Parts: sequence; structure tokens; C-alpha cells
Amino acid sequence: MFQDRQLTCRDCGTEFIFSISEQEFFAEKGFTNDPGRCPECRSARKAQNRRGGNSGFSRQDRQMHPAVCATCGKQTEVPFQPRGDRPVYCRDCYQPRSRY
Repeated sequence: MFQDRQLTCRDCGTEFIFSISEQEFFAEKGFTNDPGRCPECRSARKAQNRRGGNSGFSRQDRQMHPAVCATCGKQTEVPFQPRGDRPVYCRDCYQPRSRY
């Protein structure tokens, strides 16, 4: 049913073999599309995602904005520009609200 197929990586343009065992694995997992990237580019992409996503920015790189918590009045920083028309909460006050 399956046979080795030669595919072209969409990232680097290298040709790679989509082996019988890989095709069987894909079929077992229910994947219907062939891989678009060679094994090296797939590994690099997975490593990039583990480091902070596709945007190239990690959480440490986010611009933070000063704010005052609407509940306790404590100075805090948030990853968005507060507009003033909605309350902003510090981490301690926000977490109990986010569970609902």
C-alpha cells in the first residue's frame, strides 16, 4: 500500500524521503496531509516553538506597561496598554477571577 516517496521541503527546498514507516505512522495518527518540511526543518521549528513561539518573541521580551490594580491598589505591570475604561488587576487579584 505505501511506498517511499520523495518530497520537497517548503522551508529549505531540500528533497527528502517520506518513508513507508513514516507514512504508516501518519496514517495511524489520522494525519491526512504529507509533511511539508524535511526532518531537519521540522526539528528546528519544534525547537523554535519550545523557545517562545513563531513570533520570535519570548514572554521575557514582551513590553510591559505600568498599572494600578483596581481591587487592591497595588502597582503592577501588564502586557497591554491600559485604556482606563476597564479595570486592571494584579496577578493575585486576577487569578481568582479567571477561574470562572
